[in-house]
Amino acid sequence: MRRSSAASFARTRSSGGEPMEWIIMIAGFVLASYAVVANDAIQTLGTFLSSNRKRPWWVLWAFAAGILSIVLLWGWLGHAGDPSYGRLAKIPHPEPFSWLFVLPPLVLLVLTRLGMPVSTTFLVLTVFSPKSLGSMVSKSLLGYAVAFVVAVLAYAAIARVVERRFLETSNVPPSRFWTVLQWGSTGFLWAQWLIQDLANIFVYLPRPLSPALLVGSLVLMVAMLGWIFYKGGGPIQKIVTSKTNTADIRAATIIDLLFGLVLLYFKEHSHIPMSTTWVFLGLLAGRELSLTLRLHVRTPAQTGGIILRDIGKATLGLVVSVVLALLLPVLADMFSVSTAVAATH
Repeated sequence: MRRSSAASFARTRSSGGEPMEWIIMIAGFVLASYAVVANDAIQTLGTFLSSNRKRPWWVLWAFAAGILSIVLLWGWLGHAGDPSYGRLAKIPHPEPFSWLFVLPPLVLLVLTRLGMPVSTTFLVLTVFSPKSLGSMVSKSLLGYAVAFVVAVLAYAAIARVVERRFLETSNVPPSRFWTVLQWGSTGFLWAQWLIQDLANIFVYLPRPLSPALLVGSLVLMVAMLGWIFYKGGGPIQKIVTSKTNTADIRAATIIDLLFGLVLLYFKEHSHIPMSTTWVFLGLLAGRELSLTLRLHVRTPAQTGGIILRDIGKATLGLVVSVVLALLLPVLADMFSVSTAVAATH
């Protein structure tokens, strides 16, 4: 049975079961923080990393960490201690909080190491709220379609003039104007992504979040972000660098701006969590298709293969998410029953 977070922790404290549940929750939060940053965040910051690869990693990290701090604090202050911007309002804590809920971020870490752009929304949140799976999948697939169409139309309009120019002058250092624009678009996109995906991390912690937990979680996330930047993005970064001219700071600016605008639209559309991974892949797919048709940067077969490969990896993550969402609650109930039976003997 599910109860409110406050009631759950009050009962746990009185029954003496708090320490173990807290260990499980903190472990889940730590694993989710690293897994989400290493998978989803790099999809968002990948073009920023690739187009600024000549700058010191700590400069890029300080920029991203500053925005993370502002967005997290703003959400916590503006939503009564909920840093997820209200996206966890209909996803209460499970009662009891079993160690089985730590499995999703572990699976996510494995898939991330394999370079798969997995949706953390599906893989983490659906385990806590299986009944929300349908609405999350519908919104995420719609996000893919919208991003795909937006990218196809946008790049069909600018490919022969703007993107061709970028390709022809890719060896020319960009002007400061484009550098400012790219950092601005990255900041905008990073903020929109955080508003969407912080729920995937903070689902493990109580709501409302105490000031001490807020500070501790922020320090942890900033440190993990620094490690990812130091490592150059990890396996997921290859998804970005395999696309046409993403290392050009001017091309990266347009990608980030379009991605951020699509996320902004869906943020205002509803508070239902969605997969930013599918939006990201839809945007890159639409861009590659337009550049192939307009500039012939690849053959249609090559572009089709890239698009299908990305979709295949994301779909595998969706299948794993559905299996976990359906299986783990059953295992949690079985575990609770067996524990209760053992306690009576």
